[in-house]
Amino acid sequence: MQKIIIITDSDCSLSPEMSAEYNIRQVPINIHFGDDTYESGVDINDKTLFERVDKEGKLPTTAAPAPGKFKEAFQQAFDDGCEEIICFCVSSKISATIAAAQQAKEMLDSDAITIIDTETVSLGQGFIVLEAAALAKSGKSSKEIIAAAKNVQDNMHLFAALSTLKYLAMGGRISHLQAGMAGIMEVKPILTIQDGKLEVLERIRTRKKSLSRLLELVESSVGDAPIKRLGIIHSNCPEEADAFHKTISTHFSIEGEVPIVEFTAGLSVHSGAGLLGLAVYTA
Repeated sequence: MQKIIIITDSDCSLSPEMSAEYNIRQVPINIHFGDDTYESGVDINDKTLFERVDKEGKLPTTAAPAPGKFKEAFQQAFDDGCEEIICFCVSSKISATIAAAQQAKEMLDSDAITIIDTETVSLGQGFIVLEAAALAKSGKSSKEIIAAAKNVQDNMHLFAALSTLKYLAMGGRISHLQAGMAGIMEVKPILTIQDGKLEVLERIRTRKKSLSRLLELVESSVGDAPIKRLGIIHSNCPEEADAFHKTISTHFSIEGEVPIVEFTAGLSVHSGAGLLGLAVYTA
């Protein structure tokens, strides 16, 4: 058993295969459809989420994992023989998940647990977690792991384009009139992370132009710095993500695999189906 185990939450958008490769343990975000509760990445994904949303005509609510869920994950890691745990959580400006993890640490009264706010979401968080997990697997110290994770966090860029404002209207974040007018004008907002929050960066006309703008924003942000990792994020639009993957290969020099991941249900509830984004970090 490796000495340090990395734990995170399902808002990291890492697939089960990616997590298993580096022994990453995920605590799922909760999705509530009335009295029915699901766990993101366990018994609900983006496809099944929007099938039910479109059938019922309303959005579910989301909730951070209960502290007890983190406590179980922490205790299991210790029972399996690890000596330290580093837990990376979705931005505290977006979710109360980190508060639940901190409460779990207090329940166990353990100095061997470190809780870190990634100040980002989805694959931005996921790439931080992957870097930490790779170093943990290779036997690096917690100090080295945390320093490397901070470096990834400081050099992370995340941009995403929405396909529709329908779901934001359903959730009450904008009016149905605004969504309707935006639909007529084919307005496609581009989101980014600012101060730990997902914010609208720009509003672009047409889907094609918004995806071109995504590439421009990444190119501008990266500059001449070598790209360490780049990944594609999508919310229930896998075919479009695959096509975007082919476009990206002509724009960037990337070593290794470019993962294509789901935004995951805990986040897709807020963006709606059709989100397409890029997460990239540089040396």
